[in-house]
Amino acid sequence: QVQVVESGGGLVQPGGSLRLSCAPSRSIFSIYVMGWYRQAPGKQRELVGSIFGDSATSYADSVKGRFTISRDNVKNTMYLQMNSLKPEDTAVYYCYISEGGIHYWGQGTQVTVSS
Repeated sequence: QVQVVESGGGLVQPGGSLRLSCAPSRSIFSIYVMGWYRQAPGKQRELVGSIFGDSATSYADSVKGRFTISRDNVKNTMYLQMNSLKPEDTAVYYCYISEGGIHYWGQGTQVTVSS
């Protein structure tokens, strides 16, 4: 069983930035697919984006150009850099790692964008 822990959420004003971190309990060196989902109140969980290998990424249209996913194998951490945040980005953000066809999830971290 892989444990996944997110951190870095908080309250930010519109237009601001936050960086979320994701630290699994095992080495990410050999993990090919990782990414982020989010769930806003009253809405279904949606895929924010994923990273494949060391640097290939894909993003939801709603965050493209504003959010960036990266990974640091030495620090064993994946990141979600969020810029130009909007109120509609308010949600609980969940990190996932994919291994053997199974998604392992964290408990989520709250991001609130409000003035």
